[in-house]
Amino acid sequence: MSPLTRNLSFQISTVDDIVRQSYRTQHLTNCNSVTSLHLPSSSSSSSSSSSSSSSSSAATVLRGRPLLYIRPRTPAAAAQRDQQRSMAAEDARIAGIASAIRVIPDFPKPGILFQDITTLLLDPKAFKDTIDLFVERYKDKGISVVAGVEARGFIFGPPIALAIGAKFVPMRKPNKLPGEVISEEYSLEYGTDKIEMHVGAVQAGERALVIDDLIATGGTLCAAINLLERVGVNVVECACVIELPELKGRERLGDKPLFVLVSST
Repeated sequence: MSPLTRNLSFQISTVDDIVRQSYRTQHLTNCNSVTSLHLPSSSSSSSSSSSSSSSSSAATVLRGRPLLYIRPRTPAAAAQRDQQRSMAAEDARIAGIASAIRVIPDFPKPGILFQDITTLLLDPKAFKDTIDLFVERYKDKGISVVAGVEARGFIFGPPIALAIGAKFVPMRKPNKLPGEVISEEYSLEYGTDKIEMHVGAVQAGERALVIDDLIATGGTLCAAINLLERVGVNVVECACVIELPELKGRERLGDKPLFVLVSST
């Protein structure tokens, strides 16, 4: 006789009975899923029992009236279920963030689809979800510097820095910082530009996250990475709310990791 049959000597005919008996039967504790099976009826149980010593099998023992059997939950199954729930919740948050971003055509010039995050900031839940997703990713990575790229990196960087216990370092356009600066020049479509940081704002050996609202061609992020690495900072990752994949900014970053929430098509 199988362990299942020994433990189910009582008659169960309803789901309520199963739930009650699951707390009394060692085999049916810590359960999370239900499947159908057949247990022997009262008239056939004795004959099945007597024949089991010679030619019994699971199929023979479980032939009879259909019942519900609650499958024991394993740690691996529980972990998988929790991961699936987490992924579903994350997907829901990202969908809400994407829907909160307004796209404005032909701004600032014809042919440009401008990704407007001001509507995201008007939605407290979507804004909070944006910050939370970044914080969940970086809170245990030993990051001591969050470097925000002017200007919209200043919106997302400070709350992330506060939540993970890091300092916020603004990376600004030329002639915006009052103290002594270190600068990095980078190429634009027509000409060049610079990004600057205060001398002494970071120390060699610190671990940094570089954040901006959007990555297009990747020029500004590359300059920020180069500037930090020149003074001995380890740039762990770059993070953006939005990516414009057709402009291939990710490729320009080379082997430097990039994390984005929304990919614009």
